[in-house]
Amino acid sequence: MLVLLFACTAALAAPQTTVPDANSHQIFIQKLAAAAIERTNHAVRYDPSYVRIPYPGGDVPEHTGVCTDEVIRAYRALGVDLQKQVDEDMVQNFSAYPHNWNSSSSGPDSNIDHRRVPNLMVFFMHKGQSLPVSHQIDDYLPGELVTWDLGGNVPHIGIVVDRKNQQTGRYMLVHNIGQGPKMEDVLFNWKITGHYRYFGPN
Repeated sequence: MLVLLFACTAALAAPQTTVPDANSHQIFIQKLAAAAIERTNHAVRYDPSYVRIPYPGGDVPEHTGVCTDEVIRAYRALGVDLQKQVDEDMVQNFSAYPHNWNSSSSGPDSNIDHRRVPNLMVFFMHKGQSLPVSHQIDDYLPGELVTWDLGGNVPHIGIVVDRKNQQTGRYMLVHNIGQGPKMEDVLFNWKITGHYRYFGPN
């Protein structure tokens, strides 16, 4: 009886773990795709200028931005602050991030680091899932991120959304390549350099 009582008491005292919702990732993907599509309703002038912004939750002026800003804004609509998440990872793993774009950089800069495609690529590998790069359309699904080399080592990024080009059968992507956020069938328009999933901080 004493043994049984002890066992029951120990079970009650054990920390309770929450079983993740089996559909939580699917719900996140749907919301991210919807947030990305919503961005196409905004007029955004392409402007890669360095801008000092608040931290956390900082953003450049809403009528300006680059390809990364559309990813940042889509995630922020879901309560995920990539400015904060990237900065925190860079503080811990600064040597893992590329610095060839600024040889004088001696540490993280929360004004700009999360707005650079190469930094997002490292971050998504650290905190998300790095997926295979292929030429199979079925390998690219809504809510995933794709990076490209536009040529001459010019990086670009977009979000796969749940709308298809009926002629090609490919999911389209939301991206900003200079004309503001657009939803287009551009998956294989350039050399793919990365393919990721990121569901936000654990």
